[in-house]
Amino acid sequence: MRELEYPFDSEWILKKSKSIRKTLLSDGIVRIPKRIAVLGGSTTHDIVRILDLFLLHHGIEAQFYESEYGMYWEDAMFGNEKLNGFSPDLIFIHTSLRNIREFPGAQETTDAVNARLDAEYARFETMWEKLADTWHCPIIQNNFEYPYFRLLGNQDSADCHGRTWYVNRLNARFAEYAQKHDNFFLNDLNYQAAVYGLDQWSDPFYWHMYKYAMCFKAIPWMAHNVANIMKSIFGKNKKSLVLDLDNTLWGGIVGDDGPENLEIGQETSMGQVFTEFQSYVKLLKEYGVMLNVASKNEEENALAGLNHPEGVLRPSDFILIKANWEPKSKNLLEIAAELNILPDSLVFADDNPAEQEIVRQQAPEVTVPKMGRPEEYIRMLDRGGYFEVTSLSEDDRRRSQMYQANLQRQQQQAFFADYGEYLRSLRMKAVIRPFEPMYMARIAQLTNKSNQFNLTTRRFTQAQIEEAAQDPGRITLYGKLEDKFGDNGVVSVVMAQKDGKRAHIELWLMSCRVLKRDMEAAMMDELIGRCSRDGIDTLYGYYYPTAKNGMVKDFYARFGFEKVSQDADGNTVWEYRIPDAYEGRNHVIEVER
Repeated sequence: MRELEYPFDSEWILKKSKSIRKTLLSDGIVRIPKRIAVLGGSTTHDIVRILDLFLLHHGIEAQFYESEYGMYWEDAMFGNEKLNGFSPDLIFIHTSLRNIREFPGAQETTDAVNARLDAEYARFETMWEKLADTWHCPIIQNNFEYPYFRLLGNQDSADCHGRTWYVNRLNARFAEYAQKHDNFFLNDLNYQAAVYGLDQWSDPFYWHMYKYAMCFKAIPWMAHNVANIMKSIFGKNKKSLVLDLDNTLWGGIVGDDGPENLEIGQETSMGQVFTEFQSYVKLLKEYGVMLNVASKNEEENALAGLNHPEGVLRPSDFILIKANWEPKSKNLLEIAAELNILPDSLVFADDNPAEQEIVRQQAPEVTVPKMGRPEEYIRMLDRGGYFEVTSLSEDDRRRSQMYQANLQRQQQQAFFADYGEYLRSLRMKAVIRPFEPMYMARIAQLTNKSNQFNLTTRRFTQAQIEEAAQDPGRITLYGKLEDKFGDNGVVSVVMAQKDGKRAHIELWLMSCRVLKRDMEAAMMDELIGRCSRDGIDTLYGYYYPTAKNGMVKDFYARFGFEKVSQDADGNTVWEYRIPDAYEGRNHVIEVER
């Protein structure tokens, strides 16, 4: 819903929330259900109301539990019948400066202030540990906004008696905890208040009148930021930034002005603006965002612009460069198809409002931000939160490299008449093992991101994955795949529940970038081998159809399973009797177990 994309009209959202929700729920999109507990140190009803809209926009249908006013600590530490029955998938602790119990006194010694700081922090850490031990789910915690007055003036941030100093130290301690705990995330309330404007954000009227931790109109801005964290945790981030070229990556039209006359570099103020934007885009790539081009241009001119000596980005920074005179919507859909990702994984940045609207109409799944003036490009993409980082694996950092290698594989395939010979030419090697600590984050990430090759569409948090790895009643497998073009990283995850001499496959997924390379056969061979060693003679598979996973509806049939049931929704159950002499299906991948 375009009205929920940054920059949005907060007053309109607050006023029209009921009709917005009704529109979202009638759009036919299948959303993932999640239970979210909001533990508040202030009034949270309107936060939940608006957070719900942003989550629906991101493809998440949330059911909420709300603590009573100010009861965040009591609910966290002692629970209650309602919360215990709710069993949250995620917990959001909405506290603010108003929930700091006491600040340093003017007469306190440095040691006394530090002791007070330790005690305040310990209260929160104790709460986080209790929640983690009880619920084993992700926790989002606000840090603290700055105080709206400074008793010590500018020395308030330097003197240990200053409230600003105290908030900075608490926020640093919160950040240190987040760095050390994979399932704990900070909502940066301090930054959000600064961007919004601290005087407006902290208007005391709203606290004393309604017990809001911020002014009423700031609620959508804060909810938007929290929703970005949640959609990232639940695998709803975008994967690729697709860029126009002329007046987007540089000033001017390369085909008309010539590459030598483009505005880029340090010679003019506008050239500096475009250089800064290119630098920002380059940094996105380093954090795992795939870069592509969709531009109305001659390819020769596009490459000349990207090779400008003052430019930061080069052709090699992009996976696909679609520079032609086809509609940009067509190029965007082709980019998604060639990368084997869904169009809703793309964000398209174009300076031209008319082109933006055409793409919105002809490729509605693609996200098209309003870019504004060149000076605003970075802010529009950055505040949109499309690529929010909650975990950053080595596979994320190498994503562009892995997809570029995939294109090389596709190009090589054209030289082989026999597909089997092509697969053998890749010299593939796989590592297939039970879940291991170093890959827990990536495994959890895959369960939330994989949609097309995901048979049961079940999602797991990292804490749940770690719990499954320790369960003797489960078979867990992850698969890594590499070949002569490079390492694909962890690309497949399988989990089965043992039941006497039977086992039930509760999770089977694979990254689409390794489709049709027999990795699924290698994983099946290993699963059946594990079952045989554990005395299991019958394996049950489950397929739950969604709008995105139709490609795997016959997966089990291809491996000799028999369909034993199908309900009215198309959910199917498959059975496989493991033979005494099982013949493996994988003949092209060398597997290290």
